[in-house]
Amino acid sequence: MELSQRTRMSNIIGIALVFLTLALANSRVVESRKQGPTPLCDFQAIDCRKHSAVLTDFGGKGDGKTSNTKAFQSAINHLSQYASDGGAQLIVPPGKWLTGSFNLTSHFTLYIHEKAVILASQDESEFPLIEPLPSYGRGRDAPGGRYISLIFGINLVDVVITGGNGTIDGQGSPWWVKFRADELKYTRPYLIEILYSKQIQISNLTLVNSPSWHVHPVYSSDIIIQGLTILAPVDSPNTDGINPDSCTNTRIEDCFIVSGDDCVAVKSGWDEYGIKVGLPTRQLVIRRLTCISPDSAVIALGSEMSGGIQDVRAEDITAITSESGVRIKTAPGRGAYVKDIFVRRMTLQTMKYVFWMTGSYGSHADEGYDPKALPVIQNINYRDIVAENVTIAAKLEGIKGDPFTGICLSNVTIEISSLSKKKPWNCSEIEGVTSKVSPQPCSLLPDKEPGSLKACDFPEDKLPIESVPLKTCSIIGGKYF
Repeated sequence: MELSQRTRMSNIIGIALVFLTLALANSRVVESRKQGPTPLCDFQAIDCRKHSAVLTDFGGKGDGKTSNTKAFQSAINHLSQYASDGGAQLIVPPGKWLTGSFNLTSHFTLYIHEKAVILASQDESEFPLIEPLPSYGRGRDAPGGRYISLIFGINLVDVVITGGNGTIDGQGSPWWVKFRADELKYTRPYLIEILYSKQIQISNLTLVNSPSWHVHPVYSSDIIIQGLTILAPVDSPNTDGINPDSCTNTRIEDCFIVSGDDCVAVKSGWDEYGIKVGLPTRQLVIRRLTCISPDSAVIALGSEMSGGIQDVRAEDITAITSESGVRIKTAPGRGAYVKDIFVRRMTLQTMKYVFWMTGSYGSHADEGYDPKALPVIQNINYRDIVAENVTIAAKLEGIKGDPFTGICLSNVTIEISSLSKKKPWNCSEIEGVTSKVSPQPCSLLPDKEPGSLKACDFPEDKLPIESVPLKTCSIIGGKYF
């Protein structure tokens, strides 16, 4: 590694450690209380459980060497009998718990102690193959099937994955090596994937080194994702942080992500497969997100957006050393739409692009896509943004004959790096307006009076997921808390 690369990595790691310390201090909901004969641990959840068990009750061994796949699945299978009797929770106590993939159940809480680490097995046989998602038609890495995720659930109701900032470690390095060497016949597993489910909470955990995406809810609704610290090397392939995919009514908040790909990637299916399934991602709130991703976006919309993306509201976003702020990625063949996108209060430091939209993101599932299936990109609103040390203010490229319309930028201040030799604005096939934007935007985004830019206003109504309350739940900790 060249000296400049090492210095860059050292700076990024240093920044990450500072923000990680702050994130852990601010997001910890569960506090160990070590005094008294029956210590009590409280945590916030969408629902509390009547029954409880500890992984060691089912033969679990936290030595970091023994496989606990059977222990996890036996425990969950046993606790599933209480779904209609107040539900159940499984406690993962302090230790290092090596495991392959296991499936969750409904009306269930997986609670990971702050000194517990779930380690993903590096034995591929511990990750059975499953069919590709219908809206993708193939695996994301390779044609055909894919390895099941480490923590997996399908057709569930009322599931909580939480803890006292306990850790789930995907041990993804061997997968990354095989991916780069083109040695994988199937798509890498994700860390957490929930399908066809509702009332899902994933919170107060540290997720590291997933083989691929870290958190992937898909075809699901009523989802709360909060207080996550997600860490992966900035050069690790496709290690997206959080990917809501064909989901409705989702809340992502108070997360800190260092990633080798997009920190949050909003998706809804790929080309003709996504068009056929036709399940959009909509009613999505993203707030108080901090991101470091030198080669990718803080928030990406697409490129797999063929079921549609609508009504996304992002606010109070911080990014450091990232490629772009909010990026819209699409192409002929995607079809569908990205519309009614609202972003406000972004603070960006050291960026290549602040705004980036492209209609030429050319990866396709196969040759069966319809190049005449053109996406509709409209009503894209950004306001109250401050960015420093930026190479290019904006790269906005629509599709010839299919322009991106209704772009609105208001109250934006971008400080271009003194080292940049690039034009600050690059625009083609777009339509929109601006107000109080510096440096001066391209001619396709004419300046208007502030009072005429109502379209830039952030919605005042609240989405249903924003009013979902969390309950204070308890675990009588015994020797574990």
